[in-house]
Amino acid sequence: METYDTLLPPITPANRRTRPILNPATGGEVGLAPVHDIADLDRAVVTAALVQPAWAALSHQTRSEVLLKAADAIERSSEALARLLSQEQGKPLNGPNARFEVASCATWLRAAATTPLDPEVVVDDGQTRAELHYRPIGVVGAIGPWNWPMLITIWQIGPALRMGNAVVVKPSEYTPLSVLALINVINQELPDGLLTVISGGRDVGARMAEHPAIGKIMFTGSTATGKAIIRSSADTVKRLTLELGGNDAGIVLPDADPKAIAQGLFWGAFINAGQTCAALKRLYVHEDIYDAVCEELTKVAAAMPMGPGLDENNVLGPLQNRAQFDIVDRLVKAAKESGARILLGGNPDYDQPGNFYPTTLVADIDNDNPLVVEEQFGPALPIIKYSTVDEAVAKANGLDVGLGASVWSSDLATARKVASRLEAGTVWINSHGMVNPMIPFGGSKQSGYGLEFGVEGLKALGIPQVING
Repeated sequence: METYDTLLPPITPANRRTRPILNPATGGEVGLAPVHDIADLDRAVVTAALVQPAWAALSHQTRSEVLLKAADAIERSSEALARLLSQEQGKPLNGPNARFEVASCATWLRAAATTPLDPEVVVDDGQTRAELHYRPIGVVGAIGPWNWPMLITIWQIGPALRMGNAVVVKPSEYTPLSVLALINVINQELPDGLLTVISGGRDVGARMAEHPAIGKIMFTGSTATGKAIIRSSADTVKRLTLELGGNDAGIVLPDADPKAIAQGLFWGAFINAGQTCAALKRLYVHEDIYDAVCEELTKVAAAMPMGPGLDENNVLGPLQNRAQFDIVDRLVKAAKESGARILLGGNPDYDQPGNFYPTTLVADIDNDNPLVVEEQFGPALPIIKYSTVDEAVAKANGLDVGLGASVWSSDLATARKVASRLEAGTVWINSHGMVNPMIPFGGSKQSGYGLEFGVEGLKALGIPQVING
């Protein structure tokens, strides 16, 4: 069986600094990551700018054919990539986790490669013909997170490459190996220098945001970092796509069936142990069915095994890093101290190896509690009781973020009416967080701006040009 060691690019030169990457489930070493610096970034950008015009000169069809071969390469190495991802990020192999993420990389890359984007005839009245085209930007900088490191990298680089750009990728310092291996596999099919990974620190990310030869930044991460990128990119008037923090609300209407929705609620909140930007992080339940929803959700959550990712039986893993563990722990403690009721979990074993925080459900909690107001980004869900739909909508809309939201109901028409009142980039009905490569995705308010996926995602990686005449 292929091992992930064979997928990682060699660390050169011989005197290159490295740092160990640790398994968040065991604390053991996964591998060594190179420590790149700003000089490495500058060299990568120069190379990317040199090779990009030849790539852009190819037809959409030719570029698509190359990307389809790259998707095939991902599939050939899928098991080794998944095992590396599981050990570095912590997510289990099975369930909506490591194997799922790697398979989705191939799916999303194929979607970016094959989605048509033809010139749009804007006016053709016999006297004037105006067509809208999209030209390559040049060099795109992609800055990714640690929660879905491979898949979000594909979300960034797939449409960028398809549209004729070169890409320089900066992965999270917590999960560089997964991205290094993924890009090494993809580069089996791409021209040299077109797609590069720079495994550096925050200084590298800051330089990318201000770099005069980078025409666009794609960033997924915290709102605070997104704001810093906006400021740093201002002098070069960079194009930006920012998918920032969220604190997604779900509203369960009184006609919902608690037993029927419990599984969907669980995975909406606890996919990747809650470490997902568009996960369900605040659940508002009508008082008529509040106790029943709490009971059914607790049954589902209690049956989900948590442990090291390479154990085929587990579907929940650790928090990826100790800093995130501490955030979740602090917020749950604050909820306990306020008098909230712990339905499940809330009792981590601080002496065990790894960053495991137990699946935690918190009921009878005030809407202004820190666990509700702050994004926990972990396996702890506050459940808030409400009396009227107007009250629930007001509370759901009460924060300055709006990435996603959901409405749960047995009446689709009623659910859609409530959904239209929520301030979020995507509102799901009877599910939460499900994304599709053909459905545009992006946030509102301080959850960022710009769209990814589908035709709109391709357009975001091009410069619009009108040919008039």
